[in-house]
Amino acid sequence: MLRTGTAHRTLCTLLLGAACSTAFARGLPAQLTIGSRTIPVIVIDGLQFRDLDRDGQLTPYEDWRRSPDVRSADLVSRMTLEEKAGAVMHGNFPEIATERGMSSLGYDPEPLRALVQSKKITSFLTRLAVPPARMAEQNNAAQKLAEGGRLGIPLTVSTDPRHHFLYITGQGSNGAGYSRWPESMGFAALGDVSLVRQFGDIARREYRATGIHQALSPQVDLYTEPRWARGYGGFGSNPQVSRAMASAYVEGFQGGRGGIGQDSVLATIKHWVAYGATENGLDAHNAYGHISRVNARTFKLQIEPFLGGFDASVGAVMPTYSVVDGARVNGKPVEQVGAGFNRQLLTDLLRGRYRFKGIILSDWSITNDCLQRCMAPSAETPQGRAELGMPWGVEGLTRMQRFAMGMNAGIDQFGGVAEPELIVEAVHKGMLSEARLNQSVVRLMTVKFQMGLFENPFVDARDTARTVNPPEVAALALKAQAEAQVLLKDPHKLLPLKPGTRVFARGISAEAILSAGLVPVTNPAQAQVALVRISAPFERLHPYHFFGSRQHEGRLDFRAGDPDLVSVQELSAKVPVIAALFLDRPAVLGGMDTAASTILANFGVSDEALLASVTGRIPPKGKLPFELPSSMAAVEAQDPALPDDSLSPLYRHGAGIMPHH
Repeated sequence: MLRTGTAHRTLCTLLLGAACSTAFARGLPAQLTIGSRTIPVIVIDGLQFRDLDRDGQLTPYEDWRRSPDVRSADLVSRMTLEEKAGAVMHGNFPEIATERGMSSLGYDPEPLRALVQSKKITSFLTRLAVPPARMAEQNNAAQKLAEGGRLGIPLTVSTDPRHHFLYITGQGSNGAGYSRWPESMGFAALGDVSLVRQFGDIARREYRATGIHQALSPQVDLYTEPRWARGYGGFGSNPQVSRAMASAYVEGFQGGRGGIGQDSVLATIKHWVAYGATENGLDAHNAYGHISRVNARTFKLQIEPFLGGFDASVGAVMPTYSVVDGARVNGKPVEQVGAGFNRQLLTDLLRGRYRFKGIILSDWSITNDCLQRCMAPSAETPQGRAELGMPWGVEGLTRMQRFAMGMNAGIDQFGGVAEPELIVEAVHKGMLSEARLNQSVVRLMTVKFQMGLFENPFVDARDTARTVNPPEVAALALKAQAEAQVLLKDPHKLLPLKPGTRVFARGISAEAILSAGLVPVTNPAQAQVALVRISAPFERLHPYHFFGSRQHEGRLDFRAGDPDLVSVQELSAKVPVIAALFLDRPAVLGGMDTAASTILANFGVSDEALLASVTGRIPPKGKLPFELPSSMAAVEAQDPALPDDSLSPLYRHGAGIMPHH
């Protein structure tokens, strides 16, 4: 007997209005796949349902024939305040043998049990660096633990990007067996939206096969300040290109343009908004880089890439850490607080003007304190667990006040924290209404219903061998890596190298050179050509800060004495040099442009893919997704919020040639 009490219908109507439909369709739906470990399965009219609340009856939220909106409203009406507070936390999975970073072992079950069963948290970020089958097993174990909850609410498992090359804590994860593609910048270099859509579709299948449901991507922030430490994660400096790429990425990950469905991965477009317009390229993870500066014109440019996500019905948005200076919303200056606390940016602009209906997930740790060890660490700072907090503009508030302010500004869920008791306290003190909390919990639960997690949150670990990085996908990803490279110069027509060419290499394995049909030599004097991996210059300007010690900051120019420049200059006196340049930043080439005979830029490329291009098997096709400035003086004079505006760039946006044949 279906129970659809008046209170449940009333809550549904209040929270969802016209969206409060009563069923998917009038006809009898086909049986959905049911997966349980400890939750009983009941049969009604020959159909199977999970008895999530274990009462022996079919509660409305258990009935997959009903719409996700109806089920979510019913579920939220049954949740306690503590359960709702847990739902708006997006915690980090506790991992074995790691304090912060990427465990190669698995989740730590006892701390996880406390988070799930005591704190009622139902969303977690995974940073495991384990093979896909192990990832599936670990996520299954976590879901089994969640089955013990009073209402049987499944976990949503999220991840930072894990299909690329850069692994920096808080910015990317070690893929460990997933297919490996160029960084997003490589897709922008190719300008092929269909390839981005195909990549997203493949990544979606790989994530879902291993029990991952939410991608904390795409990053679409414009790369307008060349020194910015996070620029490599986006799609370059062009607003129109970034918009098209964002749309295709979301469509691939979510399985179409119509929103979230049974096979979707929830895409999270970030970082709303103007994150890349940071002063001197210093990143807003850090107190010293928390200001972005825009004007009316550049603020509009910074918004445009997000429109691609909205065009594709993106399910989640992550606000920037930054305090955005110089922007106006509805004619009023934007309040000088981080975007996660800014009602003008979240409610007035994102939900109001752009009519975004999905989940707003804060970036990590915005409600934490940033005290001395976080604000200004030094060589004398005691070692131990890093103090991480990004409460920019609200440093003087308590953590409880920050939670209340964030939710009242428009946040639905807080990343990287596990303090639901502070949400409960804020409600009891009248700083946050339970009605406002209900709105967020309904959004969060609706997505779980849409993805079918209430029916079956488990995956078959044996299926990963077939689904994750099969040979045909590995070949496609390698082709993308190779083609995304940009041939900046090759005046002597060194490329492609002929079979049997003697190669002196640095940073490339001899085995890969042999496999490519070339001859590795250990003495440059015996070589016909040198092939050398080099990287864009950077500095460690803030070596005692958690993120500053990991990020690439400061200058972009090759200078006398730089190891990569010295290496190429010394080799070029003996043999022509092909420089394989990793452009995680828009390098100021200077003397490198003179010393290297050929410069082949990449955005993440394996030895095999690099050599496929060098030998002509898969020629590079990329074009620069940002300009390469001519000097640091030109970098310092440009507007950090305006694309490609340095004086007389050495290589302009879109530069790139095809190899000689």
